[in-house]
Amino acid sequence: MTDVLKIALCQINPTVGAITANIDLVRRFRARAAEVGADLAVFSELAVSGYPPEDLVLKPFFLDKIEEAVAVLAAETGDGGPALLLTTPWRPNREAAARPRNAVMLLQAGEIAAARYKVDLPDYGVFDERRVFEPGEMPGPINFKGVRIGVPICEDIWTSDVVECLEESGAELLLVPNGSPFETEKPDFRTQLVAARVVESGLPIAYINQVGGQDELVFDGGSFVLNADCSLALQAPSHEEAMILMEWSRGPDGWRCAPGPKTPPPDRLEAIYRTLVLGLRDYVEKNRFPGVVLGMSGGIDSALSAAVAADALGPDCVHCVMMPSPYTSVESLEDAAEAARLLGARLDEIAIEPAMSAFQLMLAPVFEDRAPDETEENIQARARGLTLMAISNKLGAMLLTTGNKSEMSVGYATLYGDMCGGYSVLKDVYKMDVFALSRWRNATRPDGCLGPSGPVMPERVIAKPPSAELKPDQKDADTLPPYDALDDILACLIEGEMAVSEIVERGHAPETVQRVWRMLDLAEYKRRQAPPGVKVSARAFGRDRRYPITNAFRTIL
Repeated sequence: MTDVLKIALCQINPTVGAITANIDLVRRFRARAAEVGADLAVFSELAVSGYPPEDLVLKPFFLDKIEEAVAVLAAETGDGGPALLLTTPWRPNREAAARPRNAVMLLQAGEIAAARYKVDLPDYGVFDERRVFEPGEMPGPINFKGVRIGVPICEDIWTSDVVECLEESGAELLLVPNGSPFETEKPDFRTQLVAARVVESGLPIAYINQVGGQDELVFDGGSFVLNADCSLALQAPSHEEAMILMEWSRGPDGWRCAPGPKTPPPDRLEAIYRTLVLGLRDYVEKNRFPGVVLGMSGGIDSALSAAVAADALGPDCVHCVMMPSPYTSVESLEDAAEAARLLGARLDEIAIEPAMSAFQLMLAPVFEDRAPDETEENIQARARGLTLMAISNKLGAMLLTTGNKSEMSVGYATLYGDMCGGYSVLKDVYKMDVFALSRWRNATRPDGCLGPSGPVMPERVIAKPPSAELKPDQKDADTLPPYDALDDILACLIEGEMAVSEIVERGHAPETVQRVWRMLDLAEYKRRQAPPGVKVSARAFGRDRRYPITNAFRTIL
């Protein structure tokens, strides 16, 4: 039995499916832990497979490779270095019909010394673990150097049952591997959640969170330790990998973690911006694209998307394309050029008027001299989408779409036009936040970003009325409510699932609320065909919010 434990908290960025690379990442962090004299290194949820692995874990060959890699790593712990608390999919039952479990394993002295399994498998929001994993039994603590360590996994601490079982089984401290994706209110919620478990159990808790982007999800790290009196012992930085040595000692009142580094979490706008940067960077780099290409319209959405891309990948990896039509204003041409110049990104100009004329000529026999309408507007957007996709195909860069959540909510986007692309960085960002983030980035360059210091877009881009510029003198306000009102109504409908009458009580006109609700529902078919994008809210389109396309429930007050 020991009265002192040195445990390395390892906040890492694994890649789903990259078993060999993830094991090598664990090895590197174990080597760092050895350098600082750690007895044990603990990692975030499913560090071996990456999280969430989804249906990959239903593939027996994938599990074979994981188990082979873990066995090799376990053998390496016979070198006298730190033991590992490593999280991985695992098959305690090798029968063909048996599903794997979400496991945490103690690798020590050259072998797998212990295993525990996640009990509470989430199947809400973005999570669907219950369909791919078998739940574990209520766990007891793991004995390490005579210390009884409880290792509940992520969702196991969202309710009190598993922690209560561990406390009653004699656990002395809790180490919790997590795969908790970013949402704007999540960091505070995590702290409150852990504090509740500390108060109930009387045990200190170390919360070890993953960092990095995985498709729509971004894991923001921010791992921390609360002692048994709920005091904050240490906090890891957000949005970056980190290793912090936790120095634990046994006293008359139990185990306590000595004070360590405390990196304050970023405020709301910085947290959202850094989430966008990390999500885009990992999506591009983990999928091995050389960079991105995007349409640069002279508007705020494309300017902010380009800024995020430059900060994520570096300006040299961002290719902006201005595609003017006869309706494009001189101001838009100037603003697109100036935004690209401020970023240091390449800008090409490709006029789409020849394509517009070609389609007009091609379609004239079928259109039979009918008056122009939205059809011709959509042709412009689709000509731009075709142009950008051609550049993407020829040069290899991923096409980045630039639409925001307000537009995607009400269908203010053209299918196979400005919705073309491989990833949408602003997909879960409402328009009012687009304005706020643009002003914030013009004044602030976050740590770790690769774009330039100083303003990244002209002030006029932020101040001018938004317009699609698909016909003369067009403004978004011609067809949409003011964005502050629209965003509030949308948040009530999407995040709040509120009734029309409740939203009207907030000061909105009944007919406006009803119209927005109708637009929201009618646009579902478009969103089903939209590219993935960074999730920042509690209810992003896609895995979070699943509504039927054929939907007759659009009642009035």
